Amino acid sequence: MEVKPVSVSIFDAIEKSIPEYSQFRDNVVDGIRQALVKFVDMIAEPDGERDPHDDIHRKLGAWEFKSGRSLDSLQAAYRIGARIAWRHVCGFAEQRELSLHLMSVLGEAMIAHVDELVSLSVEGYAAAQASAAGTLERKRRKLMELLVGDPASNWQAVLEAAEAAQWPMPDRLAAVALEPSAAPADDLPPDVLVNFEDATPYLLVPSPTKVKLWVRQALPGWRAAVGLPVAPANARRSLACARRVLALKREKVLPDRPVLDAADHLVELTVLADEFLARQLAERALAPLDPLTERQRTKLAETLLVWLSARGGAPEVAARLQVHPQTVRYRVNQLDELFGDRMHDAEERFKLELALRSHYLLQRD
Repeated sequence: MEVKPVSVSIFDAIEKSIPEYSQFRDNVVDGIRQALVKFVDMIAEPDGERDPHDDIHRKLGAWEFKSGRSLDSLQAAYRIGARIAWRHVCGFAEQRELSLHLMSVLGEAMIAHVDELVSLSVEGYAAAQASAAGTLERKRRKLMELLVGDPASNWQAVLEAAEAAQWPMPDRLAAVALEPSAAPADDLPPDVLVNFEDATPYLLVPSPTKVKLWVRQALPGWRAAVGLPVAPANARRSLACARRVLALKREKVLPDRPVLDAADHLVELTVLADEFLARQLAERALAPLDPLTERQRTKLAETLLVWLSARGGAPEVAARLQVHPQTVRYRVNQLDELFGDRMHDAEERFKLELALRSHYLLQRD
């Protein structure tokens, strides 16, 4: 059985069923020729060593992946090749008057050989797939670094990185800061950029509609904070908000929930954007309360905050504090003596309310 004409005969049959292989004729014919040579060598020397490396059939599998196809076409080609090759083997056997037993041995050997070739191609396909996934992951990690770095300095580089990472640039995104966890994080949508390797892991979620609900469903067992929806150029600001929310949760300023949303805590984020200044404001604005006992300070501060935020008079304040209106009037008179005209000046009232809210938020009990 001559290898070269049989190789061409097999390719002609494959080409009729799989026309797309026509443009790669030389590669396919070379694969067929090598398969036939290996089969002949295996029959001639059953105990001979096989070279498991640098096999063209692994390359054929990788080539299928890089061409954007599944392995279906290649596996069909192997079946067609085996059928045509067997016809030639049968012709050769008839000429040589081989026994039925020997034909059976040849048939089993051919089936085993084709199975081996298919396995090699599957290995090549899987290796190419893994390599591509790793490359894409690295490109997406680079894109994330650019987005949460200083993208305004070179936005063109960000756009090029997004194209290389096969990530369509959205109009809006939200960062999600995560606390490290051993919980699984599987089946995340392919358009979500992920970085679980960072000491403070995070996600970038495009088109962040109902993102808090999505995070709760997609990452059960994780504790997360959702940043504000922003244009991609402001991704680092969204991430900074999300990480600040997690920090305030750890400091017990915010409630300990599995998923927190920065949009629900803008007051806390704003007031405590600079804790040093917030403390200075609280200490200076509330200094008139310093000479009082702790018990007196607590009652008057609580009354002052409700009085400043309430629209009604003593009855409304009394209802909120669950005390008698006369008690409120007594306390307000004390506050008038301590704060004077500041109690009735719009700017000073705002400053006092902000100072009181800062005071309560800064308490880490």
